[in-house]
Amino acid sequence: MSAERDLTRLVAGMRPELDPGRYVFTTVDGPAPAGLAPVVTVAESEGLTLVVRQEKADEAGLAYDYVAARITLQVHSALDAVGLTAAVAGALAGAGLSCNVVAGYHHDHLFVEHARADEALAVLKHLAEHPHRSSI
Repeated sequence: MSAERDLTRLVAGMRPELDPGRYVFTTVDGPAPAGLAPVVTVAESEGLTLVVRQEKADEAGLAYDYVAARITLQVHSALDAVGLTAAVAGALAGAGLSCNVVAGYHHDHLFVEHARADEALAVLKHLAEHPHRSSI
């Protein structure tokens, strides 16, 4: 399947899927602790940011202050596609929802406040049903 670049088709074909887990953002000096399998890592000058399942962070004794739900957009978005992140973030912001976006090779993954995950999913499904409104 080839990656999609057209914004209207990207939005209409998002098929957002909520992962049942709880995720946290944490940071460590040096490499990730042994046995920990982060879903995202970001190397920053202040340390290594890890996004991991909450229970794994708890087991490893890692500190965090934000618990997120993970929503995966099932559309295969091209890495050079223009506007999908803005459309999604704009729709969520319009509903007062924060969003941390991570682009993988095949899909975009959204981390939203866990307590409001169902609301975020509803916003995204509504956006997909009305893709013409995603123009910026």
